[in-house]
Order: sequence, then C-alpha cells, then structure tokens
Amino acid sequence: MLIKNVSLLLGNDLEYVSKTNLQIQNGKFKQIHSNIKSNGKEDSIDCEGLLLIPGFINAHTHIGDSIGKDVTLESSVDKKIHPVFGAKSKILKNTHPENLSNFMKNTCYSMIRKGITTFVDFREGGLDGVVLLRKTLSEIPIRSVILGRVDFYQNSSEIKKNLPIPKEKASQLPEIIQKSDGIGVSGANENSNSVLNHYSKTSKIRAIHSAETKQSVSRSKKMTGKSETIRALSLKPHFLVHMTHASRSDLNLAAKKTLGIVVCPRANASLAEGIPDITLMQKAGCRLAIGTDNVMINSPDMFREMDYLWKVTMGIHKKRINPKEILKMATVNGGKILKKDIGVIETKKIADCIFLNKHALDLEPMHEPYASIVHRASESAIQAVMIGGKMVHGKI
Repeated sequence: MLIKNVSLLLGNDLEYVSKTNLQIQNGKFKQIHSNIKSNGKEDSIDCEGLLLIPGFINAHTHIGDSIGKDVTLESSVDKKIHPVFGAKSKILKNTHPENLSNFMKNTCYSMIRKGITTFVDFREGGLDGVVLLRKTLSEIPIRSVILGRVDFYQNSSEIKKNLPIPKEKASQLPEIIQKSDGIGVSGANENSNSVLNHYSKTSKIRAIHSAETKQSVSRSKKMTGKSETIRALSLKPHFLVHMTHASRSDLNLAAKKTLGIVVCPRANASLAEGIPDITLMQKAGCRLAIGTDNVMINSPDMFREMDYLWKVTMGIHKKRINPKEILKMATVNGGKILKKDIGVIETKKIADCIFLNKHALDLEPMHEPYASIVHRASESAIQAVMIGGKMVHGKI
C-alpha cells in the first residue's frame, strides 16, 4: 500500500512532517519519504488533509470487569477492586464466562474505534481467565499483551512469615505463562518476598501494581518495614503500574531497575486516591506510559486520558508541560517499555496507526498538532485505524 500526501508524526520524537509519502508492506512501514513511486501492483491512496499518528498503546487495562461498569460507585478502593474480597472479584467469579466474553468484546471494539491499537491487560482468573480472553480476542483485530496471574493471594500473617507459594499453585504457573505474554501481579501486599522471587524467575514480561494508594504504602511498611515499591521490585518487573504515592527514593530505584512506569490518572482520580506526579517521575529519570485501568471504573479512552493528565498536571504544578511529552506517553514510550516495534512511525516498525482528519470541526485550524491531538481530538476526528498494515476501522 502506498499512502501519498499525508501529514505525519515521524520517529521517536514525533517530528511533525507536513507532507510525505509512505509505503506499507508485510504489515510494516517499508519506506517514508516524499519521492516514493508506486510499483503499479499496490493500492495507492491520496491522503491529503489527513494526519497520521502512531496507534495508541493502552499500557494498563483490566477489561474483564467490563460487565461491572460503575458498580459500588461510592465504595472504597478495597471494596471495589481488592483481588480477594472486592466487588470486582465477586462479579468475575459469579458471572458466566460467555457474558464476560461479550462485554470484553464490546470494550475491544470501543478501543479500536478510539485509536487504541494495542492494550496490555492484567488478566485475573488464573489459566481460565487467560484462555477466555484469548478466545474472546480470536476474531478481533486488536493487538493484545495479556499478563496472566496465578489465582493466589496471601494475608499479612503469611507475608510476615515469608511463606512460599504452595506447590499446587506453583504448578499452575508454567502453563499460565505459556498461554500469556507474561505475568501481571496484583501487588506486593498480597504476596510474600518468597512468592515474588518465585515469580521473578519467569521468562516473559513481568509487571506489578505499586504505591497506588496511601493505605497500600503504609500497609507494606507496617507489615514488613519496607516500602511497597522496594518489595515490588523483588519481582524484577519490566514495569510498574500506578506509583501514585511513591517516594522520590522509590522513583529513583524504579528508574534504575525497570523499563518504566505506567500511570493511570483518571482511574486514580475516580477512586479519589490522588494524581500521579509525572513531573517528579520524569525528574527521577522514569520512562512513562499511560493506561486506562479498570473498565469497571473508567472508560478506555486515551484521548480523554491525555487531556486529563496534561491539564491536571499543569494545574497542580502551575507550570507548562509540552503536550508532545504527553503524546509520547500514549505511543512511543509504551512501545519501548514493552520492547516491541510499535508506537512509532518509522521504517521497519509495525504499521499500527491512526488517520486523523485535520479538517474535523474540533481540530481545524490545527496550529499546534501536539496540543490539538492531546486536548481537542476525539473519536469523532478519526478517519481510520490501521493495525499491522490492515484497516480495521473506517476508511481512507
């Protein structure tokens, strides 16, 4: 396929190119420059008036709870989403798999229409949960990174005693990892150091929630005398999720020992738990990506996530932030944290991208493309979405 006369955001720095051509072959960007000529055998499409941007990477989701939108709205965090006794856990256990699958499908199609080309899901329910999501996704053209987990959680007494994972549960882990893209652990406060060390030996992606709430931070110190983040790092995670209440020293460690942090600002706010301090995280040297978290409490919309994070951060710190940095968090940085060839428009990278209509009512005139994308664009401005070189939504 030859795309002609398109504007685009090029490379890791999202350089704005006002007009160029690009050739897509075998699901990847083959050439990007203004003098590409058609070979006569490929589709050639004039994209004058369109802006091509990398597909969004929603770096943290829980789409299994799509069936429980806005239940227990007034409850505490633990009452809503605690992995053992929270309402979410009860909903997942008491809902027929087919019903769960149908609502997960709805969420996936919603994400595609909003320009999300890859999502990273922390999948509950052990092997059955992973298999159900794989089956759900079998006919949906969205890129997924499924992080499974053993359905096993320890109480404070077991954590203080540093009890290991039982053999029966440990025996489930290899098949879960085989069927998944890695492991997504609930948190250090549900697992002893022994268990986290056991999980750290898995060979695929490892990730864990950390420092989401003030209560979880204090609980870790009370139980073990160590910060929640220090304990989470026992997993040897590729990335951490949330870090909303992480200390400066925790962030310094995270910068040194992980590939990055995934922040979920709207989810944190909807739970009344605070706003991630991305300025402090960046000063510590952390690479940042964005996730929308539980569908139960938040819509999977990266446009809204970027807009909220950009403005609330500037409002809190009373200091301007370049919107390009926010856009990188939704695209380029996610690809780097996952170590995959996605999130960037560059030769040899996977052709996941969004075609935005520059003449959309909310965007025209587009004087500053990064700001326009971050706080003005929405699903309505999307002309088409491409995943792996194939149009999966809309048309150009």
